[in-house]
Amino acid sequence: MSLVTPDFGLLVWMTVIFAILFFILAKFGFPIITGMVNKRSEYIGKSLESAREAQQQLAHLSDEQQRLIEETKREQSRILNEAAQTRDDILAEARQQARSEAQAILSQAKQDIEAERESALRDVRRQVAELSVDVAEKLLRGSLSDAEKSDVLVGKLIDEARR
Repeated sequence: MSLVTPDFGLLVWMTVIFAILFFILAKFGFPIITGMVNKRSEYIGKSLESAREAQQQLAHLSDEQQRLIEETKREQSRILNEAAQTRDDILAEARQQARSEAQAILSQAKQDIEAERESALRDVRRQVAELSVDVAEKLLRGSLSDAEKSDVLVGKLIDEARR
């Protein structure tokens, strides 16, 4: 028996063993192997489908994100415009209030000045009246020292008072 050329009996037994082994594999091994291959194929298919769905959702989320960014920019612009308008309104109101207060202060100052002027005029008139009375008193003393002149002056004053 040589190693390169096998005997007829060895070939028969090898064929029988191969057939039995093939039958056992065909009956029990191949269905399990093909089942696992099919399961793996289905899993890969489902994974690809899930990946496509995830990619579509990602694209949808990207669009949604872009829409939200634009909406946020519009809202930010609106808020900034409202803030600017509110600022302008507050400034205008503050200016108007400042003008009103300045006008009130100016008016009060004018009234105070007018009151001071009237007070000063009264003081001046009072002082002029006192000086006039003093001067008149001195003149009358000199004029009334003579009895005849005093009678004439009293008569003249009475005539003027009647008119």
